[in-house]
Amino acid sequence: MSRRLTVQSDVYSFGIVLLELITGRKAIDSTRPQGQQSLVEWARPFIDHRKFAEIADPRLQDQYPMRGLYQAVAVACMCIQEQASARPLIQNVVAALSRLTND
Repeated sequence: MSRRLTVQSDVYSFGIVLLELITGRKAIDSTRPQGQQSLVEWARPFIDHRKFAEIADPRLQDQYPMRGLYQAVAVACMCIQEQASARPLIQNVVAALSRLTND
C-alpha cells in the first residue's frame, strides 16, 4: 500500500502466493465477476467464517487432509494481515510451514 518494498511486503506477497496455491485462483483475475476479481477480497469472507474447505481448489476434489488445509490457510492469513506490523517474520512462516509438512 505504501508503494515501498519491505520485508513485510514480501511476507504479504508470499501469503498471496500461498493463497493462490490453496485456491487455484490468480491474485487478480479480471475475468471474474465484480467482488471476486481480487483473491484476498474473495477469500476473506470464507476465511473470516472459517469456511476453509470452500476456498480449496476444486480440482483437488476434496483429496487433501483437512487439518493441512486449515494450517495452510492459517499461515496465509497471518501473512496477508492488512497491518504490516501484524505480519509474522518470514522465519516464523517457514517454521509454520515446516510443521505442516511434518504432520
